[in-house]
Amino acid sequence: MKIPILDLKPQYASIKTDIHTALDRVLESGAFIMGPEVKQFEQEVAAYLGVQHAIGVNSGTDALVIGLKASGIGPEDEVITTPFSFFATAESISNVGAKPIFVDIDPQTFNLNADHIEAQITPKTKAILPVHLYGHPAAMATIIKVAQKYNLKVIEDCAQAFGAHYRSDEDNNESANDPLKVGHLRDQAVGTIGDVGAFSFFPSKNLGAYGDGGLITTNDDAIAETAKMLRVHGALKKYHNEVLGYNSRLDAIQAAILRVKLQHIDGWNRGRRQVAQSYNDGLANLPGIVTPQVVKGHVFHQYTVRVLDGKRDALKQYLADHDIGSMIYYPVPQDQLPVYLGQYDTLEVSSQYTQEVLSLPIWPELQPDTQNIIIKTIQKFYFG
Repeated sequence: MKIPILDLKPQYASIKTDIHTALDRVLESGAFIMGPEVKQFEQEVAAYLGVQHAIGVNSGTDALVIGLKASGIGPEDEVITTPFSFFATAESISNVGAKPIFVDIDPQTFNLNADHIEAQITPKTKAILPVHLYGHPAAMATIIKVAQKYNLKVIEDCAQAFGAHYRSDEDNNESANDPLKVGHLRDQAVGTIGDVGAFSFFPSKNLGAYGDGGLITTNDDAIAETAKMLRVHGALKKYHNEVLGYNSRLDAIQAAILRVKLQHIDGWNRGRRQVAQSYNDGLANLPGIVTPQVVKGHVFHQYTVRVLDGKRDALKQYLADHDIGSMIYYPVPQDQLPVYLGQYDTLEVSSQYTQEVLSLPIWPELQPDTQNIIIKTIQKFYFG
């Protein structure tokens, strides 16, 4: 029995009829780029997240680039971010002409260590770009507090975290005396806390399209208007281009698919959390395995363990030999990728974790019997 890292077939089977109805609706309409379907999705997803503006774009990367530009980030600016993420995070900063400044990660959450941000702020710093990695919300109360102190923009990379909620309580290791514990940050969807949220609808995401797609969220009217202009060649009125923009429009077919899937996202995220908890229970007390935190707002885009004592690659191969998929997210920190090589000093925690992290199969419909095979195989690796 082969067990992949991700299986999208059960999800499709469960919504097949609704998907085909949505596709037929778009095909019969003849409107394939932007149009009513995209507008409806933007309204529905904005209501779901609790945000004023939701702007569909071509990809999660475009959401970051346009979100940064619409926030006024450009050449000579510095943006503080994490080294432990997919390259699109840093690439987007560089592609608007700014410089990524990398701050090491929190050992417990894999996210940007918010307590280390302030030490890296310079007169050129214009924004903080946290990533809600693996679906675990970053420490937003601390990040927002620092941003307010220094008048910085906050752009949230939510590519792996659709439906995740940030809670400024003990589950997120926030200070019990943090004044931002009260009020709107008690329980709030990621992507609605900073100035901009950037989401990806890549097919493997928690809310995934059947192709590329992305979303920009904001409560700032000016940022929203600029983002809408940038996604269509810098024009709010056709053939009246005001700035240099992009061709970054969300396809109507993808919007229709996402409208169907949006109705199921909470249940799917609950399923992911249940799978994560079962892994934590089954892998508890294994020597050399560190399991992730299951905090209340985590939506487990990935279930990622740390494999200690230099055994990560051996365990990965052992799983492959038993037809079980796994992945390393990520084998090289962004700051040490060839494109930036020699520009940054090595950061201790992120560099260590690239040698230890291993993501195990996870999807909402993963059956207990199948998951038990994975757990028992890992136990056998350690105990024989």
